[in-house]
Amino acid sequence: METIKGYISAVKFQNPQTGYTVLSFVCDGNEETVVGNFPPVSEGELMEVTGEWIIHPVYDRQFKASSYRSMQPDDEVSIVRYLGSGVIKGIGPTLAKRIVDEFGKDTFKVMEEQPELLERIKGITLTKAREIGIIVNEKRGYRDAMIFLDKYGIGNVLAIKIYSFYKDEVYRILKENPYRIAEDINGVGFKTADAIATGMGFKADSDYRIGSGILYTLSLAMGQGFMYLPKEELVKNAAILLDVPENIVEPQISNLLVEKKLISRGDAVYTPMNFYTETACAGMLKSLFVDLASDKSDEGSVLKRIKTVARACDSELDGYQTQAVLNAVKNGISIVTGGPGTGKTTTIKTMIAYFEAEGLSIALAAPTGRAAKRMTEATGYESKTLHRLLELSVNSEGEISEYGFERNDENPLEADVIIVDEMSMVDVFLFKALLKAVPVGSRLIMVGDSNQLPSVGPGQVLRDLIECGVFPVTRLEKIYRQEGTGDIVMNAHRINRGEPVNFDNKSRDFFLLERSDSPRILANMVELITEKLPPYVDSEPFDIQVLTPMRKGSLGVEALNRYLQEKLNPPSPEKKEYTYGDCIFRVGDKVMQIRNNYDLNWEICGRFNIPIDAGTGVFNGDMGRVTEINTVINSLKVEFDDGRRVDYPFTGLDELELAYAITVHKSQGSEYNAVIMPILDGPKQLLNRNLLYTGVTRAKKCLVILGSSDTVRAMIDNDRENLRYSGLKERILEVFK
Repeated sequence: METIKGYISAVKFQNPQTGYTVLSFVCDGNEETVVGNFPPVSEGELMEVTGEWIIHPVYDRQFKASSYRSMQPDDEVSIVRYLGSGVIKGIGPTLAKRIVDEFGKDTFKVMEEQPELLERIKGITLTKAREIGIIVNEKRGYRDAMIFLDKYGIGNVLAIKIYSFYKDEVYRILKENPYRIAEDINGVGFKTADAIATGMGFKADSDYRIGSGILYTLSLAMGQGFMYLPKEELVKNAAILLDVPENIVEPQISNLLVEKKLISRGDAVYTPMNFYTETACAGMLKSLFVDLASDKSDEGSVLKRIKTVARACDSELDGYQTQAVLNAVKNGISIVTGGPGTGKTTTIKTMIAYFEAEGLSIALAAPTGRAAKRMTEATGYESKTLHRLLELSVNSEGEISEYGFERNDENPLEADVIIVDEMSMVDVFLFKALLKAVPVGSRLIMVGDSNQLPSVGPGQVLRDLIECGVFPVTRLEKIYRQEGTGDIVMNAHRINRGEPVNFDNKSRDFFLLERSDSPRILANMVELITEKLPPYVDSEPFDIQVLTPMRKGSLGVEALNRYLQEKLNPPSPEKKEYTYGDCIFRVGDKVMQIRNNYDLNWEICGRFNIPIDAGTGVFNGDMGRVTEINTVINSLKVEFDDGRRVDYPFTGLDELELAYAITVHKSQGSEYNAVIMPILDGPKQLLNRNLLYTGVTRAKKCLVILGSSDTVRAMIDNDRENLRYSGLKERILEVFK
């Protein structure tokens, strides 16, 4: 490490979200380039910077800062240069010289402590003098806070976030309870707060630490899909996380309940956000669940109209499908569930035709871009993602909030009928946003496969809606095996029923290649992707998706992506690449967004690369290709499957991961011409019927399982689903009772 001292001659670039900055820095009479994470800085600022010299492939020699210390200029020439740089609005070089001529080396002391004295200077009013004092003190506050936070090992990026949130209260808050930053500041977790608290001398059994650890335990549970934890499980998990005895955890749960930071219902312990989200959903469902039948005796004429509409659509509905349409006509809320090939699309098309004939306006939606695109192709009517239907907006911090959608109870959707497909993918928070936007008197029709894995986000909305027994549910059971289709659909239903599947490989679209070791599976996988499957399913290699049950292990997502990247998109002098942590991103790579980011800007370009649409928001599970890596502006461009182009700063690449292989869970709502599933062994809780069924139903033209038929049979026999702790069903029953 080396330390250099000098002043900023120019701020070339600064990312306000991350603090990543490129500076022109004058040091020992030479102008150098300094890069790193800094708070808002200005020309003329004097700094002592610690870091190392590096050779950038494009920009040559740079000083990469790991830490810095701001200093006030201490001679009159430096003070004039600093003030004359424009760092303080309204002070240019001429006015700066007048101020320093008057106050000399005491200039900053005057500005901070007696700014009204600046009124002596020609061109400065009393109001302007006070404004200058405020600005100077703010900049000093930033500088002092950075120094204070650096003592506790808090890096510049986090320090900027902390100070921006707390301002001058930062000293009191961190000394009293550093665990507050995990609750207050987005992106700061318990582990970070715990490390800071340890550095500040907090004990392992402090009340603040135990309380924060309990909240963090619930946060981790929410990441696994749970809306709450039973108290006994919460105590046990928190004690393990904190490495403390269970008997000191339980009293803190009681304290958090008194402080209203937790809510309990029976044995279930919730965060307030989760509990009130379930409660709000239940209340809105009750408001929307109205009987829209004008006359009970009119049911016969409705059925006649349904049959007439179905014939006009060249469809012949079975009894279940007819009942589904009838339920949708009669009720404010109705649910249709069924596996692949059971006629969900035909039912939806008939509903659309019926309501159009009645002169009603219709909106179609699905949770993801891929699912919405499939719905559009299947019905012939435009379908939008739920985020687009609800008109996503962001708050001043670029995050979604309670008011993160333009469509809500004050500005509801302008549709008489709203049909949402792939409801198994909808988590409880997105469901709440949807319900807020549905006007009373409109019909909400929810369609999905209740046997799919639940949503990536928390809750199990579709299952709870079905199991509560309050709303009309139609289960489509008859399988329509259309001409030209093979065994994927039939075997999916056999798996779902727990019946044996024939692995004789005489099928045209369902294969199991018996393999007993990972190296052979990997070699066969590459052969299938590059040679065998593309012509068989009329697709490009990159359109063939590998789905795996797990993240870890030789056949988990992480290992598979490293291997497949090396084989399918190897390094080349013609392809730029960038290393972020343990991951190498390379032009041409298949990637996936792994969390919702509501303030990422995107655009869609038409001919001659001219933008034709733009917006914000990229969501968990969106997939695309890396099209450009720009080391000049430190960004990576991804073009997603639906044509959206997004620029990611290098500092934001933790939101992307390679997607040559993805987990079955992440594949929900998607459909691929060909799917390869490596299944050899793994944890029993993962290798279950529910997961196998979901993976199989993602394949459209061909499914290939590489691995052990014994393991696949064991998965079919293992009907133990990883059920989630969710209370929406109970909240609905409470409201309706």
